[in-house]
Amino acid sequence: MKFITAIFFVGCVLVGLVSFRPSQLNRMAPISARADTVKIDKETGLIDDSNLMMVKSQCTACHSSKLILQHRFTRAGWVERIRWMQKYHKLWDLGESEKVVLDYLEKNYGPQTGESRAAFRRAPLKKVEWYKLN
Repeated sequence: MKFITAIFFVGCVLVGLVSFRPSQLNRMAPISARADTVKIDKETGLIDDSNLMMVKSQCTACHSSKLILQHRFTRAGWVERIRWMQKYHKLWDLGESEKVVLDYLEKNYGPQTGESRAAFRRAPLKKVEWYKLN
């Protein structure tokens, strides 16, 4: 019985070694390295930054931080969203803090932010072939 267990163990080790490909490890390293360098605020789930407290005080006073996390806008898109909230939801004038909030949102939640894309969203699908259901 010990002999069969030893052979099984050696076989499992060999299968593990054969299936290990260094190329897969290299391909995954940049994503995990980026994810390790991004600090996330435990309370909101937003990326920790020097301007986070301003964003928390201006944005999460009215709505959940999840509304920020689910969007990726350009600076103009974030400005448009702020104006919409001011028009329809009585958001106050942000004054001088608007630039700080926009800098944070553009840097951390813009459409081309590598860390945020790797951490929160998959790449867009390309060349999708749809088929008809019967």
